[in-house]
Amino acid sequence: MPTPSRVHEGTGAPSWLLPLLLVLFFLSGFCALIYQTLWLRLLSLIFGVTVYAASTVLASFMSGLAIGSLMAGLVAERTRRPLRLFGIAELLVGITALLTPWALDAVTGLYIDWYPSLAGNLGQLTLVRFLLSFSVLLVPTVLMGATLPLVLKSALGGSRDVGQKIGLLYGINTTGAIVGALLAGFVLIPGIGVQAAFRLAAVINALIGMAAIVASAKADRVASTGTPTANSDGRLGEPALPTVSAWTRRTVLLVFGISGAVSLALEVLWFRVLVIFLRPTTYSFTLMLGTVLAGIALGSYLASPILKRGRHLLVWLAGLELGIAVLALSSFQGLSLTVYSMQWLRSTLTDSPVLAYLSPLLVASLLAILPTALLFGMAFPIGLRVWAGAATDDGRAAKLAGVFYSVNVCGAIAGAAGAGFVLIPSLGSTGTLLALASVTLLGALLLVVPVWKTSRRLAVTMTAIALAAFGTLATFEVDPFEVALTHFHRNERRIWREEGVQTSVAIHERRTGARIQDRMRVMYLDGMHQSNDMRSTVFGHSRIGFLPTALHPHPTRALVVGLGAGTTPGAIAAFPGVQVDVVELSETVVRAAHYFRIPNQGVLTRPNVHLRVDDGRNFLLLSPPKQYDIITADVILPRHAGAANVYSVQYFELVKRALKDDGIVLQWNGGDTATEYALILRTFRQVFPDMTLWGDGSLMIGTKRPLTVDLDAYRRKLADPAVAKVLASYNLDAEDKLLRQFVAAPADVRALVGEGPVTTDDHPLVEYFLSRPQGEAPMDLSNTYGDVRPFVRSSLPVTFQPPGLPAPAATPPASSLLR
Repeated sequence: MPTPSRVHEGTGAPSWLLPLLLVLFFLSGFCALIYQTLWLRLLSLIFGVTVYAASTVLASFMSGLAIGSLMAGLVAERTRRPLRLFGIAELLVGITALLTPWALDAVTGLYIDWYPSLAGNLGQLTLVRFLLSFSVLLVPTVLMGATLPLVLKSALGGSRDVGQKIGLLYGINTTGAIVGALLAGFVLIPGIGVQAAFRLAAVINALIGMAAIVASAKADRVASTGTPTANSDGRLGEPALPTVSAWTRRTVLLVFGISGAVSLALEVLWFRVLVIFLRPTTYSFTLMLGTVLAGIALGSYLASPILKRGRHLLVWLAGLELGIAVLALSSFQGLSLTVYSMQWLRSTLTDSPVLAYLSPLLVASLLAILPTALLFGMAFPIGLRVWAGAATDDGRAAKLAGVFYSVNVCGAIAGAAGAGFVLIPSLGSTGTLLALASVTLLGALLLVVPVWKTSRRLAVTMTAIALAAFGTLATFEVDPFEVALTHFHRNERRIWREEGVQTSVAIHERRTGARIQDRMRVMYLDGMHQSNDMRSTVFGHSRIGFLPTALHPHPTRALVVGLGAGTTPGAIAAFPGVQVDVVELSETVVRAAHYFRIPNQGVLTRPNVHLRVDDGRNFLLLSPPKQYDIITADVILPRHAGAANVYSVQYFELVKRALKDDGIVLQWNGGDTATEYALILRTFRQVFPDMTLWGDGSLMIGTKRPLTVDLDAYRRKLADPAVAKVLASYNLDAEDKLLRQFVAAPADVRALVGEGPVTTDDHPLVEYFLSRPQGEAPMDLSNTYGDVRPFVRSSLPVTFQPPGLPAPAATPPASSLLR
């Protein structure tokens, strides 16, 4: 028997160790997905939500995992106490993750300082974003990537059942990731907030770490006393694998590098396509991610008995890769069935609004994503076992696992970037799916070659079946946009479509009457209605721009966040002497706006309009203070994923910082229900306590000091023929028409919504609409009659009588200042 100093938990592991490891690794995966969700959200507040910014953050996250896995594989081969190292790694993950907010503050300062020298150079800016996000995530992600090799060596305990434990450990870790992703997306962020979620995960990491360190010490004592343990004789477990050639092992490694790229590229593609049917909400993305992880976890469990038998693993692997190619290509085949099932579920579950919303999302995700994800989950542990070859030494197996996982993750980085930046914009969704499935098929055929050498009939049979199925599916491939057009946009004709880097945009035309000219153009962003050229819609979007411009006594510079169809900035740009900055997230939307040249008054061709393709919040973060007379935004639906970035207290504080002292900000309130409307209103009021309501009550106007409606300045505008022409086009050719737009004073707003929760970066409540009362009616503003007269400054008598309010006892004197 070895001396105690040379014994470790990897030599004859005690029987209680594997169940403990499964629990700890489940919790490790649980925390990892919570952190990933929180990090991506927080870093988007700094770098923006453009695809370029989001991809650099994701790449830095996954790079850390790859480095950690590779390094831990080398360490695991030499260490005698891998479980103790795993415990230390988990403790450090918790500590470094808990320090993330302070690290982000430091990174934000550096980013703001460096940005002026980088603006306009996308390459340098992307590199800086990668380096800064990498510096924040490096330590915790490297430590997270190190866990698989260390846990694997701890679990092997000198036994030969490498494959079975690989499948079991990978599956249990992914199961924890599912729970973490769903809990973070549905409960933790809206319930306790981002910072508290960090603290919760850090506490769990600390408990994992302490449990692992204690278990390591106990395992050492068991081993040193010679207590009988499971598999301690080295003869139990799965049979040894047949010798696999070096060429075959390298081929497997290559295929799984490709597989990592294809899996993440498919995930990007699935998310881009399914949001057209499911709507781009936080819940949709969370359920889709959960489905991907569920398929991987279930597949890993299904692979365990195959790995335990240890026979024909290369045949299984080749067959699974062929199956992935076929099932991936069939992802869009069930979209029509998805639409019918969604409609049936929503009509059936009317008594439960939450289930009526979530069930269709789940069904759509299961039909499109789960089958392929399940085969990915089966293939990974089998591929890892084949790559590990006949090695039964736990240290070497852990090292090879680290290399394998690292290569797979590096492929995933390339796949995520390649799909978003290159494949989808150049090939479209159907072309991208065909390309990814074809690459997978080629990789699978590489694995068939060694199978051919040992079982030609089997190799020919499964290849022929896969090629026949692949060819049939490729011939009858489904265009998801055509499915959406058929089911959601009947009686419409598509006149333009582009799947861009940032978003997919379609312009449709719809008949509105019997005459040839009775047609309406509609803009859809990711399947959601954004705008159209109907008179009522054009007026509503224009009012967001022309109302603050009319109210401001002498505006010279304005900012509009979001271009949309261009109607809002077009309304501001029509006023002489006003320079307009427009910040739009998507270049595709910019190209689509040209189809609305008449309603947007040719906004993109006006010399006083300056377009910037960027994230609006990121633009405000990096802008000098006090430079705009007017700041407004195009219609942004508050329920969309990421909408809290432009509906939070912190966003409105950035807006206030960029506003001049006498400036005006107008924010559209898109709350569908009374609770949602009040949430947005309270959030805006927290930053702008002197806010007032205008229009139909959906237009919130904020100022740094109490609002003054300067009627003398407005009369001067009406006396200027050029300005008067613009005002007349919006039915504001008289001062009483302007005053009639007023709805509520600050006191009225306080009485209307009272005290309650607000949306912050820590509690992005506006996105989490399922946590609010369901089936609630919109806010009733029919009995809200605000008196605008106390806010009016005029050297002439004010004869305006607000509707719904009693007439004054006497007309104020001409020289009065009514405040």
